[in-house]
Amino acid sequence: MIEINDIYFSYNHSPVIKGITHRFEKGSFSAILGPNGSGKTTLIRLLNHILKPLSGDILLNGISLNKMTIREIAREIAYVPQFQYNVFPSTVFDTVLLGRNPYIRWSPGSGDRKITSDILEKLHLSEVALKDINQLSGGQRQRVFIARALAQQPSIIILDEPTANLDIRYQNEVLELLGKLRQAGITIIMAIHDLNQALRYCPEFLIIDDGRIVAEGGLEVFDEQLIESVYKIKVKIFRESGQIYILPR
Repeated sequence: MIEINDIYFSYNHSPVIKGITHRFEKGSFSAILGPNGSGKTTLIRLLNHILKPLSGDILLNGISLNKMTIREIAREIAYVPQFQYNVFPSTVFDTVLLGRNPYIRWSPGSGDRKITSDILEKLHLSEVALKDINQLSGGQRQRVFIARALAQQPSIIILDEPTANLDIRYQNEVLELLGKLRQAGITIIMAIHDLNQALRYCPEFLIIDDGRIVAEGGLEVFDEQLIESVYKIKVKIFRESGQIYILPR
């Protein structure tokens, strides 16, 4: 469980996060939604302790992140940043093995390599294990970065726009994988800009605008007035068989 308590954050004295309080339950799959510039990426980086709040606190299982070492945080929280181009040349195997760093003192052991191999097999990446990561398709590469996160054996995976710059096939592939990881007990928190993708795969939502929470909960929080207010566009919401879809009008 990760809990945010009244956090504030600014860049160069310009407020970006303004008093956010929220609780992500263990085993949940949450989408952080909001327009560009709303504070989604900043909030993601605060949750991962890349940034530290100016005030307020973030607790992991009741313990402040400020009281934990980087290694302790990395054993619980894994971070997958936005799609990365032209990363440093490395094989898929070695890229995923980097996820074992929170547990390695001097050099990877046989146990670290076994965990890496098992994750590659689980994510259907064994056939490309010795390929340079820069030679992979966008969808494969994103799976590699998720595999690297899994190598940390975290309880929480935090992702920033994991489907950005992927075609629809690979978007669905990545989101289906995240759904399976949630079923396995991992808490998934992701910032995502595509409302309908989030609505299809995520049961929990946190909607922010101008650095503040404007809605939180399940599908019941969505209505046309909310979306039009946040995104400044007229929309129509369709509901069918327990699923909703949002289209501009």
